[in-house]
Amino acid sequence: MEARFIAAIDQGTTGTRCMLFDRAGHVVASAYEEHRQIYPQPGWVEHDAWEIWYKTKKVIRAALDILRTEPNEIAAIGITNQRETTVVWNPHTGEPYYNAIVWQDTRTRDGCERLIADGAEEKIRAATGLPLATYFSATKLQWLLKNVAGLREQVEQGRAVFGNIDAWLIWNLTGAHVTDFTNASRTLLWNLRTREWDDELLARFQIPRALLPQLRASSDPKFYGYTRAAGPFGAEIPVCGDLGDQQAALFGQTCFDAGEAKNTYGTGNFILLNTGDEIIKSKSGSLTTCAYSIESHTTNYALEGSVAVTGAAVQWLRDNLGIIANAAESEALAQTVDDTGGVYFVPAFSGLYAPHWDMTARGAIVGLSRYSTKAHLIRATLEAICYQTREALEAMEQDADTKLTWLKVDGGATKNNLLMQMQADILGIPVVRPVVNETTALGAAYAAGLAVGFWEDLEALRANWQLDRVFEPSWDKARREEGYANWRRAVERARGWLQSSDHR
Repeated sequence: MEARFIAAIDQGTTGTRCMLFDRAGHVVASAYEEHRQIYPQPGWVEHDAWEIWYKTKKVIRAALDILRTEPNEIAAIGITNQRETTVVWNPHTGEPYYNAIVWQDTRTRDGCERLIADGAEEKIRAATGLPLATYFSATKLQWLLKNVAGLREQVEQGRAVFGNIDAWLIWNLTGAHVTDFTNASRTLLWNLRTREWDDELLARFQIPRALLPQLRASSDPKFYGYTRAAGPFGAEIPVCGDLGDQQAALFGQTCFDAGEAKNTYGTGNFILLNTGDEIIKSKSGSLTTCAYSIESHTTNYALEGSVAVTGAAVQWLRDNLGIIANAAESEALAQTVDDTGGVYFVPAFSGLYAPHWDMTARGAIVGLSRYSTKAHLIRATLEAICYQTREALEAMEQDADTKLTWLKVDGGATKNNLLMQMQADILGIPVVRPVVNETTALGAAYAAGLAVGFWEDLEALRANWQLDRVFEPSWDKARREEGYANWRRAVERARGWLQSSDHR
């Protein structure tokens, strides 16, 4: 039977999706499951790695059942994942030694600050393109090695391995302990120029090399491994695509040329600007990262503007405050008012990421008056998503010495037309939405499909991209700049909130 589909597993911060794509890049089946968010104490965010694997198996089976397809109709499997989230497990039993520590977690702030005080940040940034922040994997892994009883001894006995969520899923699917360059580039342990694990960084963080996965290309015709016949796919299928979620979205948006950019709206917002084979050192608060690699000899790089809390702020309105029943309701309620009534919300729940990199910032709502209603707060939450995007985008444009004339967007929140119109208004450039907004999964599928010849080349992928809608700016310059100036004033009130004795 002819292989007609590519499967993609998209393991995100709040849930897991399995999608099947045909040769035209159309979604033919999709299944999704949320998983728990675990908050042991303020600033700590964890996931149950076993639960993630259970949900992954569940959505795979559900997607196959929807289409009623046979396993041999699937040509290959691609993986995409929440980046930086850190898991350590026993490779003999599969048992995790601790919950996965999520990228949003801030428990390693003190360790980061000590390294900064010791003057380590510049050397680390020069090698990795990343600042010293709680965001990345190395300090989380360092924390696990220090705080999980007996873990160091397990490492010495060859009974522990580390990975981001991609490596955890690939290991469970195939038994192979691998990761790709994009995920490696988020650890603070991978050297951008050598494209290898960096021995000096490993020594600095006191992390044994034996813990680390094998490095592979994002699209690898040699395959990472085959799924087990007894596993959720029910057959031996090659797993040969792997990209961190934001790089997968860049790939799915077919931003293959230097100067092309996309913004993904999820738990956070992540803007990536393809810089081709050029490694651009940021001076403005952007990250330098691996964009993707097609086979091991071809690597593209990117500048990234990472915003920690955007969609998560809408979730907070729903789950913590209870002022909306679901995320979709935010659009309707925000449209009941013409503006925010002077309210600005800085959702710095995990500190501020790009371009500020302030681990001591915390959330702030300013400009409240007796006039303020929940509709104003909801609208201010949507505006916060857009203002944070503008801050990050401006830093990237300064680093790359370029000015974007349009921005491709994707992710679940792009279904919110009011949000997309606000984004165009606040940026002052058109916002371009594709037909397939789950481009993260699509990018993983493309990487796997290229590896097995399901798609011939990058031009074949470009031919699949289809426009849904363009949002043109409607605000005049005066309104745009006044709002942005007030947003920046609000940010200054959120910065530096935590004192050295605080651990939240």
